Amino acid sequence: MSSVQRQSSSGSDGSATVDEKKRKRMLSNRESARRSRMKKQKQIDDLTTEITRLEMSNNQVRQTVDARERSYNEIESANNVLRAQAMELTDRLQSLNSVLHIFEEVSGFSVDIPEMHDPLLKPWQRPYPSQSIPASSSMFFI
Repeated sequence: MSSVQRQSSSGSDGSATVDEKKRKRMLSNRESARRSRMKKQKQIDDLTTEITRLEMSNNQVRQTVDARERSYNEIESANNVLRAQAMELTDRLQSLNSVLHIFEEVSGFSVDIPEMHDPLLKPWQRPYPSQSIPASSSMFFI
């Protein structure tokens, strides 16, 4: 019935209310589109901020990794030098032990020669006890 009454009302009143509703709907749609654009722009801004933050964090991690890598390389290099020195000292000690063995055979004196361990096989163990080796000048002269 209401549709019949609308049609029976004057033509200008009916078209004015339709035009008013159409105008309100257009304004509402425009406002909704504006809010949607603003929301989308805020999401883009938030994502851009997040990208910037993640890039900064990534750079910090890279710098930390680079610093650790340089430190590792320095330590590895020093460790290689120490290994070479340990091998050289082991060779020298073996030579000295050989001299002591010869001295022991020639002189007849008993010399306590400690057993040698390979320091590279078990680097966490000390190859020799931390006791001092007693020596006197009289033991080398007859």
